[in-house]
Amino acid sequence: MPRTNGLARAAVRFKPAAFMGTFVALFMAAMVVTACGVLLETGLRASVPPTRYASAPVVAAAAQRAHFITGTGEERTDNGAPVPDRARLDHALVARAAAVDGARAAVPDVTYPVRAGGHTLTAHGWGATAFTGEQPSKGRAPGSGEVALTQDTPVRTADGGVPAVGDRVTLTTADGPRDLRVSALVAATTPTVWFDDREAVRLSGHPGRVDAIAVLPKDGVSASELKAQVGAALGKHAMVHTGDSRGSVEETRVDDAEELLVGIGASFGGVATMVAVFTAAGTVALSVGQRAREYALLRAIGTTPRQIRRTIATESLLVAPIAGALGCLPGIALASWWFGQLQDKGAVPRAVDLAVSPLPPLVAVGAVVLTGLAAGWAAARRPSRVRPGQALAEAAVERTRPGWIRIGLGVAATAGGLTFAGLAQNMSGDDAANAALGVVMLFMIAVALLGPLVARACAALVGLPLRGAGPSGSLAAANSRSNARRLASAITPIVLAVAFASTLVFMHTSQDRATARQQSAGITADHIVRPPSGGLDPGAVAEAAGRPGVTAAVGLLRTTVLFESGSGASAMLQAASTQGVSGSTQHLGAVQDLDVRTGALDLAPGRVALDTRVAAGADVRVGDRITLRLPDGTKSSPKVVATYEHGLGLSQVTMARGDLARHVTDAFDSELWAKGGSAGDLAAYGTVLDRDGYHTAASVERELNAWANTLMAAVLGGFAAVAAGNTLVMTVLDRRRELGMLRLIGSTRRQVLRMIRWEALLVAVAGVVIGSAIALATLVPMVRGLTGGAPYVPPLLYGAFVAAAIILGLATTALPARAILRTPRT
Repeated sequence: MPRTNGLARAAVRFKPAAFMGTFVALFMAAMVVTACGVLLETGLRASVPPTRYASAPVVAAAAQRAHFITGTGEERTDNGAPVPDRARLDHALVARAAAVDGARAAVPDVTYPVRAGGHTLTAHGWGATAFTGEQPSKGRAPGSGEVALTQDTPVRTADGGVPAVGDRVTLTTADGPRDLRVSALVAATTPTVWFDDREAVRLSGHPGRVDAIAVLPKDGVSASELKAQVGAALGKHAMVHTGDSRGSVEETRVDDAEELLVGIGASFGGVATMVAVFTAAGTVALSVGQRAREYALLRAIGTTPRQIRRTIATESLLVAPIAGALGCLPGIALASWWFGQLQDKGAVPRAVDLAVSPLPPLVAVGAVVLTGLAAGWAAARRPSRVRPGQALAEAAVERTRPGWIRIGLGVAATAGGLTFAGLAQNMSGDDAANAALGVVMLFMIAVALLGPLVARACAALVGLPLRGAGPSGSLAAANSRSNARRLASAITPIVLAVAFASTLVFMHTSQDRATARQQSAGITADHIVRPPSGGLDPGAVAEAAGRPGVTAAVGLLRTTVLFESGSGASAMLQAASTQGVSGSTQHLGAVQDLDVRTGALDLAPGRVALDTRVAAGADVRVGDRITLRLPDGTKSSPKVVATYEHGLGLSQVTMARGDLARHVTDAFDSELWAKGGSAGDLAAYGTVLDRDGYHTAASVERELNAWANTLMAAVLGGFAAVAAGNTLVMTVLDRRRELGMLRLIGSTRRQVLRMIRWEALLVAVAGVVIGSAIALATLVPMVRGLTGGAPYVPPLLYGAFVAAAIILGLATTALPARAILRTPRT
């Protein structure tokens, strides 16, 4: 008898078609694992080279993360989140940094927008030129009441002329207009203004705070030495950066990009990897099960159980490494495309590079090899343990049910899914969404484990109408009942594709539907003005309120705050869209119907109104105080004065503008809402929109979530669709003898193909029904927690999913069946 590795090589060499399905499944699994691994590694290593701070060896800045500690001792965890804007340092730290032995100078640095004649310019303190290198081509450094401008500045004098040294110009900061003398003109490519350092901090809108401190060394002092000295002097009040780490200070979105990429690579990557490995394992098991007669024959002639297991393991080792290695290249290509899309959408800075190292491909190859071995070992247990005298008899008859251990695990997964669904019904916000994801995963595991029982039930139900479809339908029903394992192998990938794609896509459509409805009901303003760039001048709201016919006008400063949600170890900081209101509460009520449910919109400093789902997530009611992290990470505990229903369409948090203005980089109002008046009168402030033309600009996070959900649905759905097609092709090709026998006893080619089509239709319908049921059980609590309403499933989109599943089933069975039936009857 050939040695076991010889048997394995002979099987792969002489029956390559039997291993092609396994190869495709492992190839796809390696591709998905590699792509997610590359994104995860990029997130862990993301950095951008410094540009503005390139000549400042050491830069101190605040941690751009709001910390939120839960638990104690070994269970102590930081469930914080990146701050929505920029965290800043106390100006008093500049003197501490300047006092260290190795420091030649410590320069406070601030960056913020100012406006002039409809143009937005960037403002800095003049001290920053010590490390940026700009020098005045004319004039001198600015003092109090003075400003330095770039030579090609868009700023104009009062008579419309190009400013020269000594002229006076008006610049508008967040606090209002300032009349300033031009002290210098500087050669620079970006429209910039420079103030005296003290004045720059005072005019920034957040006096007493600086964005960063650039520390310049004395001669002979290395960056590492200076970093250690500055770190000791500033302690926990600042993070000290050198090298490429300085780039994250000037490009604060790097932290957001890191969290996004790690979330995709780890969270989605974990789900995708489990799905990929799970599906590949099922395909390997199917491949082994299809050759049960071969292994039975080997047992009948005396092959030991160990030799059977070694043969199957060797087959996996012959196929898996090649499939894994070949799958890595398209995996890297997928990660590169995905990463480019994130950069195009502004979620990842252009300066961040995709990190490609040997580690993700090695992990992917290792994962598929282990998957092949584990699936082969599990599938080999039965053929290797059967007694030689009974091997051929048992291989000829399919087992009617799974093993008791598998049934027990399947029942446990079903119970877990039902439990999570019940818990999610009583949750709100992201807690409900997270619990619902557990629902879909547990139900998917249950379907896979209980597949033969589910398949027999589907065959029994769908088989009733099939019997009325003539001889071909009756034969298809009988085949489905007697080959439940084969049917289950085909149904499971379709369930997977429908469940995941429906959950991810319809969660997005449900949120969009709820947002549109709330906007339609909540916008009562006649005109909404969006400035073309930057923001509205501080006096714009008062001016607009005095226009003819205008009965109410408010300015809205749009930003994001963080609130504490959940309890215990699962508590976390969640983001909420926020509007800071300039104008009276009465005027706000005239332009927005927030649909107040409790309390009253009595906004004033230290007060806040919340969307009902935010209030539920934070577990606060009217009269309570809610702990917020303002855009720069500052803690605030305003009093809740109202809760309202239209937060998803308008804004989840509403508070006085003054409570936000000192905590954002750009403190100019983002929008002007007016009741009455004419569009022509308001056009001076920007683009005027009516109710129908306005759509609340979705937060970057929500836009990214919607896009990411669609992409994840495409990746998981596409993978599951390929797996389903692969499995169906394998099951049809394994039925050569059966189809040939039907032809020999007189069945026509058309009758056999009709039987195959009825079976494929049964598989597709069963997969769609079960997948839709799982998606519905997931979406109901998830959408209720996110929007307070029921899921919205667009009929045409759902119909497209159903049609795709049916076409997939018919195509992947009809084509191989036609190829088999071309063989002449013998």
